[in-house]
Amino acid sequence: MSMILKDPFDAFTPLREAMNRLFEESFVGPRFEFFFGRTFPLDIYESEDKQYVVEASLPGLKPEEMQITAEGDMLTIHVTKKEETKTEKDTYVRRERYEGEMSRTITLPTAVEADKVQASYDHGILKLYIPKAEAVRPKQIPIQVKEVAGVR
Repeated sequence: MSMILKDPFDAFTPLREAMNRLFEESFVGPRFEFFFGRTFPLDIYESEDKQYVVEASLPGLKPEEMQITAEGDMLTIHVTKKEETKTEKDTYVRRERYEGEMSRTITLPTAVEADKVQASYDHGILKLYIPKAEAVRPKQIPIQVKEVAGVR
């Protein structure tokens, strides 16, 4: 008889994912941005070749103003928009374009191979190609039975 070890917390994974979605959707909007800083929209999907693709709208930025990190199942995009030069004579009538720092940290459904992530930036869209990590397969452990004085 073989035993298969199972993580007792696997049952909570769907709950964790639902809570992450709830918090991400709840904290997007003008009130959240006013109190906690700006954010940027993004889409995440799984491509035909079974990797995650993230598309983030970051218009007006230069690639050197972006920092991307991935570890385990977490992805962070941090950007710093440099202030544009204007003279002291210029006075804003209306200012909506954000300058400063913005950051998003996303929990992906599975762990990823951080060293194989590829990024491109075109027409204000940052596109990340994120390969999934090899799934950890359960290992079967055989039980050895020792005979004791003819009793099994």
